[in-house]
Amino acid sequence: MIKLTWQYIPLRNDISFLQIKQSEVNEIPFYLYFFYIHVYSAIFVLLAGFTQFSNYILEKKKSIHKNIGKFYVFIVLFLSAPSGLYIGVFANGGFYSKVSFVTLSILWFYFTFKGFTSIKNKNLKDHKAFMLRSFALTFSAVTLRLWKVVFVYLFQPSPMDLYQIIAWIGWIPNLLIIEYYLYNQSKK
Repeated sequence: MIKLTWQYIPLRNDISFLQIKQSEVNEIPFYLYFFYIHVYSAIFVLLAGFTQFSNYILEKKKSIHKNIGKFYVFIVLFLSAPSGLYIGVFANGGFYSKVSFVTLSILWFYFTFKGFTSIKNKNLKDHKAFMLRSFALTFSAVTLRLWKVVFVYLFQPSPMDLYQIIAWIGWIPNLLIIEYYLYNQSKK
């Protein structure tokens, strides 16, 4: 993900993914700004999120967990999810891809917000559940790209068909895995 992000430095509007988004770049106000906010903020959210599930940090370095958690929440709520929502409206793959990315952004914001308010209300169980859901959606940045490689290798679909598929399987399996985990935890 760092390598993917790095290709967008310095700011250019004709590199990588943006090569197929030239109509949006040239015709949609603020598209490029929101795109770059999303790309640059998402890498920090991914890195921050990975640290939050370390038992060592949770048990021995609570202040680190708390501060990185605040950073994660701030970035998701004020940068990554809103910019994802904006660019999701213009997603490739037509209506179904747009619905997927808009839904993903709304759920990402909601789960993160609920995780934050849960810890403010000292509800650790809900905090953990909502933050696991939030990170499952954060991690969709990785799984979407992994599924893309798998589907291209196995099926060679057309680019727009591929985009419609990965728009959904990039995040729904992640969320289902977390829900299954939470369900099993509730039975203990």
